[in-house]
Amino acid sequence: MIDTHCHLDGDDFGADRADVLARARAAGVTAMICIGSGRDMGSARAAVGLAAAEPDIFAAVGIHPHDVAGMVESNWDELGRLARAPRVVGVGETGLDYYYDHSPRAAQRDAYRRFVALARDVRRPVISHIRDAHEDAFEILTTCGAAEIGGVIHCFTGGVAEARRYLDLGQDLSFSGILTFKSAGAIREAAAFAPLDRILVETDAPFLAPIPFRGKRNEPAYVARTLETLAGLRGIALEEADRRTSENARRVFRLGV
Repeated sequence: MIDTHCHLDGDDFGADRADVLARARAAGVTAMICIGSGRDMGSARAAVGLAAAEPDIFAAVGIHPHDVAGMVESNWDELGRLARAPRVVGVGETGLDYYYDHSPRAAQRDAYRRFVALARDVRRPVISHIRDAHEDAFEILTTCGAAEIGGVIHCFTGGVAEARRYLDLGQDLSFSGILTFKSAGAIREAAAFAPLDRILVETDAPFLAPIPFRGKRNEPAYVARTLETLAGLRGIALEEADRRTSENARRVFRLGV
């Protein structure tokens, strides 16, 4: 299994990170992509450092849309350098969050465009966080040429209609522990609808723990729960779901594992 989106660099794992990694490996997780996109540059730096230290961890670098209003030009210069590091496989997470609006929407849109441009420049896929902002996301992904380098709509929370449009724009869909929630009907329908060669799985650890761990700290080992649910929705064996989603992750992120 490959956990394509987790935040292992943060304080949530500061006390027991080695144990968390050991549990992931014991559960069959062969690779993890650590998303360095906290509220400042410390997260990106830490993710790159963790990827350099652990053979089964890769990194992505960005600033979360919640926090882009505080970015300065030197941040962009540093992100450009970090994005070219050997084990950095993606740019983000970036995107639009109109649910919380922690940064002004105009600032989010400007930063999202700039992150897509950075992804194209360094030839890495873009990792997008989209919440209550699908129409603006479609416009930016289209006009900024995101299909040229591909990418992932992380923690996909749309329905079939949104899934179809993102797929047409060259973006793959990544499903988190939300898929295990029986209340997530539209998301589950999208997971059953999307082509099997365009689907990934993730934890978004330490957030969004799947059933039966909902409400607790999430960790990469729990990606197995999401994969089990995905297999059931698709009517395929768990081993087939594992093989196909792992192949997809290797393709999108150009992983040599």
